Amino acid sequence: MDLKRVLAAGLTAAILSTTPALAAGCGNGAPGFPGWLAQFKAEAPRYGLKPRVVESALSGVSYDSKVIRLDRSQHSFKLSFEQFYAKRVNNAMIKRGQQLRQSYAGVFRRIEQRYGVPAPILLSIWGLETNYGGFSGNMPVLRSLATLAYDCRRSRFFTEELVAALMIVQRGDMRPSEMRGAWAGEIGQTQFLATNYVKYAVDFDRDGRRDLIRSSADALASTANYLKAHGWRAGQGWGPGTANHNVLKQWNKATVYQKTIAVMASKIAQ
Repeated sequence: MDLKRVLAAGLTAAILSTTPALAAGCGNGAPGFPGWLAQFKAEAPRYGLKPRVVESALSGVSYDSKVIRLDRSQHSFKLSFEQFYAKRVNNAMIKRGQQLRQSYAGVFRRIEQRYGVPAPILLSIWGLETNYGGFSGNMPVLRSLATLAYDCRRSRFFTEELVAALMIVQRGDMRPSEMRGAWAGEIGQTQFLATNYVKYAVDFDRDGRRDLIRSSADALASTANYLKAHGWRAGQGWGPGTANHNVLKQWNKATVYQKTIAVMASKIAQ
C-alpha cells in the first residue's frame, strides 16, 4: 500500500468515527432543506472533505419526496421465508448463476484464494441484490442521501452515509454523475452502503478505481472482502447454525434474506 492510500485510509477512519457529531440539524418536509444543505456544506470540510468537492458534488441537489415515501413503505421483510423466496428467486436465476460461475471462473477462483469466500455465496448475493448487475438502481445517490440525512427519522445514520459518499467522490473512485443507485443510496452491483464502500471496496481489476457499479470483479471481490472482515471462515458451510451463516446476518439483518442467500447459494452450487 503506498503512502497516499495509507493517508486516505487514516482519513476515512477519522471521518467515519466523527461523522455522528456532524450537527446540521434535521427537518421534516421540503421547506427547510435548502438551509440544512447550506449548513451541511459549511460543516462538512471539518471531516476531511474539501470545500470544492462538497460544493461541486452537492450543487443542484434538492429534496426528494419520493425517497421519503419509499422510506416509509418497506414491507418485503414482513413476508415469510417461503413467500420472500418465491418472490425473489426462480429457476432461471439459479441457472444464470450457474452459468456465471463458469464464465467468471477465473475471477471467482482468485477471489476465493484471497478472501476465502466461495463463488455460490457471491453469486447468490449478486443475483438477489441486482439480478447479477442487471439493475443497480437509477436514482442519484447524493440526492437520496442528502434527503435522508436531512429527514429526522434516521438523520445521524444517513449523515454518515452522505459524508462517506462524498469521500468516494473525493478519492476519485466515481464522479457524482456516475453515482446512481437504490433509493436509500446503496451503490453498485451488490448494493453497498457508502460507508461500507469506503471501508471495504477494492480495486480487484486494477484499473485504478474502486468501481462497484461498472466492474463486476471489483463488486464481487469487495463483497468477499466485506464478508471476510466480518468473520467468514474459508472452507466451511453456510447453512443455519454455522459461523458463516452468522456472517450473512451482517450483510442483511432480515432473517428471510439471510436464509434466501444460503438456500440460493446451495442451489447454485449443485
